[in-house]
Amino acid sequence: MTTLYQAAFGDRPDLAVAAEPPRPRDRWLAAVVLGAQGRYARAATLLHPLLNREDDLAALAAATLASHRRQLGGHAAARTLDARGLATARSDEARADLILGLAADAVGAGNLAEARRLRDRVPLTTWRARVRHGWVSAEIELSSGGAARGHAERALAEAEAAKAVRHRIKSEIVLGAALAASEPVMARKLVTRARDDATELHLSSLVWPASLVLAEVDPSEASRHTRNATTVLHGLLLRTDPRGRELAERSPWVPDPAGPTG
Repeated sequence: MTTLYQAAFGDRPDLAVAAEPPRPRDRWLAAVVLGAQGRYARAATLLHPLLNREDDLAALAAATLASHRRQLGGHAAARTLDARGLATARSDEARADLILGLAADAVGAGNLAEARRLRDRVPLTTWRARVRHGWVSAEIELSSGGAARGHAERALAEAEAAKAVRHRIKSEIVLGAALAASEPVMARKLVTRARDDATELHLSSLVWPASLVLAEVDPSEASRHTRNATTVLHGLLLRTDPRGRELAERSPWVPDPAGPTG
């Protein structure tokens, strides 16, 4: 297992990316790490040249950039990238990333029937696909008032079995959201741990969503959690490329950051 793989999908998501790696696949892995840390501008710089390839790596790069756009509330922009990547996808890994991305784009647009159809097409041959399938399934159910808990719990179990720290943290946030109405105390415990771990590991892309979930499940401290979310988001947007900032500022999914973004 390479260090970059450990940082992107393993037990060291906090590792710093000091320089641009020489190999194309390592540049993609580095972009995954940078995006998780909220360094979207640097990630985009690595990903854009990879989009011009005509192979599976172009598909993975498109899926990653789409994910970063979606994290900033740009579901329509993400959909364009996911569709572009699917045209060059060859492996199950890339196809799963892109089809699940399209399903998540559909959830963001409120097209839940389309999201379900796409989700059901995903090849579940890798642990990452199974984890992300659980996330998207939970998000569909949360949006439709259905039962999200089982999907979120399966995602968490897969992430823990893979020793994938970042995926475990996000799975705890998703599970916390699924438990918010029925078991708020358990949800608060889960999401507090996720928020604290994400903060310690410098995963700002997860800190602010976790803080927003905490504002829901910990209402007595809602103002503090919301302030934390907007402060972290403000710093993240300062490290985002202009297109990403534009999408965030226009998105109803992203709260207004505290202060100007530059």
